[in-house]
This record gives sequence, C-alpha cells and structure tokens, in this order.
Amino acid sequence: MAVRLLLILVLGGSTMAAFASGGYDRETNYPHSSRSAVLASRGMVATSQPLATQAGLEVLRQGGNAIDAAIAANAVLGLVEPMNCGVGGDLFAIVWEAKTRRLHGLNASGRSPYATSVEYFKSRGLERIPGKGPLCWSVPGCVDGWACLRERFGTWSLARVLAPAIAYCEQGVPLPEIVAADWAGDEAELAQHPSCAVYLPGGRAPRWGEVFRNPQLAATYRMIARGGRAAFYRGEIARRMVRCSQQVGGLFSLRDFRDHSSTWVEPVSVNYRGYEVYELPPNGQGMAALEMLAILRGYDLKALGRESAQFVHLLVEAKKLAWADRARYYADPDFARIPIRGLLSDSYAARQRARISLEKAAAVVEPGDPWAEGLDDTVYLCAADGEGNAISLIQSNAGGWGSYQVPDHLGFVIQNRGAAFSFDPARPTCLRPHMRPFHTIIPAFVLKEGQPWFCFGVMGGAMQPQGHVQVLINMIDFGMDPQQAGDAARVRHDGISDPAGGATEGTGKVSLESGYGTQVREQLQALGHVLGAGGFFGGYQGIQFGPGGVLIGASEVRKDGCAAGF
Repeated sequence: MAVRLLLILVLGGSTMAAFASGGYDRETNYPHSSRSAVLASRGMVATSQPLATQAGLEVLRQGGNAIDAAIAANAVLGLVEPMNCGVGGDLFAIVWEAKTRRLHGLNASGRSPYATSVEYFKSRGLERIPGKGPLCWSVPGCVDGWACLRERFGTWSLARVLAPAIAYCEQGVPLPEIVAADWAGDEAELAQHPSCAVYLPGGRAPRWGEVFRNPQLAATYRMIARGGRAAFYRGEIARRMVRCSQQVGGLFSLRDFRDHSSTWVEPVSVNYRGYEVYELPPNGQGMAALEMLAILRGYDLKALGRESAQFVHLLVEAKKLAWADRARYYADPDFARIPIRGLLSDSYAARQRARISLEKAAAVVEPGDPWAEGLDDTVYLCAADGEGNAISLIQSNAGGWGSYQVPDHLGFVIQNRGAAFSFDPARPTCLRPHMRPFHTIIPAFVLKEGQPWFCFGVMGGAMQPQGHVQVLINMIDFGMDPQQAGDAARVRHDGISDPAGGATEGTGKVSLESGYGTQVREQLQALGHVLGAGGFFGGYQGIQFGPGGVLIGASEVRKDGCAAGF
C-alpha cells in the first residue's frame, strides 16, 4: 500500500495531475476525463485488470451470462491481484435478475472461529486482534459466494467458469504497472512470512512486465472446479486450512468451515433526486453512503460547483455524521439490533443535516439517534449481459495480502478481516464466536423508475462510501458520464469515528487530489479543516444502462483495469 500511495503522489506531477486538473486536451464536453467511456450493446465487463475483463467478456461471447462472467473475472483477479482478493477472502454482490426484474443481495462474508473470545486474546496480553498472522482469520466466504451466485443465477458449471483462471495460473500472466508497484513495496514484508514464498519467485517480487505463475492456486481452483463449495468447506481444502491453523497457532476447526453459509439479503436504498440508490445492509458499510446522500440531497450542490470549498465542506461534514453512526450501529445483524429504517429515513436525514454548520468544520461528532424515528484493499467488478442481467460484485482479502498467511501450499492468502472486531463489550462489533466482523467492501446498484440505471463500486477501505457518493453526485448533479465521473478529482476524509469507537476529538484530515486548487484549500483551512497529504482515492469501475439497450462502461486510470464490451 505504501508504494501505491507513493505512485499516486509521483503520478500527481504528470498523469494524475493531468486528468485531475483538466490537463488532457480532449475534444469532449468534459476536460477532466482521461478517456472516453466504452460503449456496447450485447455485453460488458469492467474490472481492475484487463485480463480479468477479457476472461469475463469471453464468457459472455460464448453464451454465459453476467453472473458467469463475473465469477470468471473474479477468479482471474485472484491470480493477478493476490494482495487484494482471492478465495481466502469474502464477497458481496447485488444482482439484477432480468426475468423477475428484481434486485437480490448476497452477503458472502465469513464468521469468526467458534474457539475465539475476548478472554482468549486478553489472557495472552493482547489488547486488540493482530492484523497479521492466524489470529485475525475469519472463515473465507468467497467460494460459497461463487456457488450461491452460480446456483441461483448462473448458466455455466463452476468447472467451465474457472477454466480461464486455471489456464492463466499455469501459463502465467505478465504483471501490470500498479500491481507490480504494490507487490514490490510489500516484498520485504512478504519475505518475513515463509508461507508467502509463492509470491516471491526467485526470492523477490515479480517486476512490471514479468510473468507470474501460481501452480498452487491452479491446483486449488481445480479442486473447487471438481468438488464445488464442498471441496472448500468440507473437503481437502478445508482440512488443509485447519491443519495449517493448528500448526501456526490459529483457532480454525472443521466445524467453522462446515457451518459456514452465505446469506441472501434485501438491498436497502434511499432516493437521491429521483434515483433509487441501493447498497447492502450491515455488517458492511454501504448504508454510510446512503446516509451521506440523504443528508446531501438537501443542498443545491450543482449551484455550489463540485470544485468549490463549500461543496467539499458539505461532503466532509455529511461523511463525519455518517461515520459516527457507522461506528455506533453497524455490526453483524445476528448479534445486534440495527436501526436501518431510522438511519435512512427522511426525517433523520433532516435532523442530521441540521447539525452541519456552513461556517465551521465539526471537531467532535457524536452518533445520532435513529431509534427516535421509530423505524476498508479490495477488487470491484461489474458485468452486464444482452439478456438484461447485471451484477455488482466486490471481493477482498481485507488488508493488502490479508493475514500474510498462505495455508499449506494452497496458493492464496487468508484474509485478516477478523482484525476489525472490538474487545469493548459496549460496542456492537465486540468479538464473539461465529460472528461476522465489520466489513468495508460494498457493491452498489442504482435504479431509475424501476429500471437498471447504473451498477458500480469504488474499492479502497474507508474510501468506498465516500467514493460512491462522489461518483453519483458527479453523474446526477453535474451531468457527467461514467468515465468522467470516475476520473474527476476526489476528496477523502480520514480520522473521525473508528468502526470500534464512538466520538473522536479533532476534525480529521481532508485529502484532495490535484484538481482542487490552492484557493479551495485555503478556504477549507479557514473553515477549520486540517488538510492531509496524498492518500489512496479508490479504484472505480462502473456500467451505466443507456437508452436502447446501450451499455456504457468505465474504468479509471487509478488502477490497471479497463471496461470492454461487444
């Protein structure tokens, strides 16, 4: 991640500055765009890696549907971006089913081991769950997510869907620029973990343009292709993960895997200027984006202008309020009551809006009272097919390289999502056995007048809800197309309301990409905002559903990826 931030700062003097400040001299109606949106009518895939996009697109060409294509692309991403995603992580998705004309949400996140407890960690002198190693493991939900999606909506067998990824694992893939930079930056840390040797062929990280192979992952994919979810949760893969856990001091048991299941959920929404914006309910953070939109729809943002200090101020202040609620209320709904209707109600949004000062940045932000109404490294991809089906899918190892633990030569790292649990019994995220942790990864989907309008996501931890809001405002308030909306300079706020905490002293820090000038920065400081330097502003993909069945795809320059259609 450190190298990624450095890369963004270095590019800030050239490529990044060019697109963020309008330096590209393109004959379009929006100078900030780095390239044109991609148009097609029979199918579209957008991912953060061109080879993954092509794998998904080839599935569509051969008669598979959007769900088949998404799984195929996701499996390739597990090879090409192993620090960000893979079968050792979790998955969330929103599916538009053309036949029923309905949205379906899938929560394929895993749970803590049955053997875990706060007392276990405290007895070992730990005040929090370590971010690396076997103690931060939760059961990986990705494979069960694939199985649920394929069984309900897919048309191809899992073996056929995984075939492109298996071939790439065996033949190898040349590493693209941004992934290679991330990999090189993590080389020293990977070398500290012997099980990660698969990611250091020849004793070092592969460089840009070098071919990387992962025969271990190919063998794992083959087991999944033959045995489906049972191979992962009840068969040889589960046994090897549990055996590894026992050898390195983890808490996994076969029961943890045997009892794992994904959950079909109803997406939740708010109306933003006539568009129904859908996210998934907790244990993820998608509702933070909805709460921000509900607050911001009370302002005339178009009149303010997206590069104005007042626009940035309102965006940041709405984010602070949503984050305070995120820290107080978001958790596994099997273990906590969550006031979903209250958090998303019009009256609550109005009360939250009234807390914002137009003259000063808030220094202390307490959570609101939605009960009174009576009511974080990742990959994102999306796909749409000619039959009208579409999927918004996000998948992650949590932190880069997850736990830095590759179990028993299986060729993938296990996530470190369990590090998000709290030890504070007053928090809804307090650690308990067989509990889902707080999640940062969120897919999004937008309907207009009951029809698909846009599916998209912005990977990147706490940046995700902030990115969702900014992309949508760019399109709805400022009239941008999906490519322009993703390329436009972004704002990131950090430092208030930790997921395991409540109110936080201080205003946090506001980081701005180079499209925001000196005057705006000075005006923000005058309002009491503290400016940060640099940061990761997310990685975005999106597909808009245009008139006449036209699909409009976008993939931004902050990542290596692309959108492609036919």
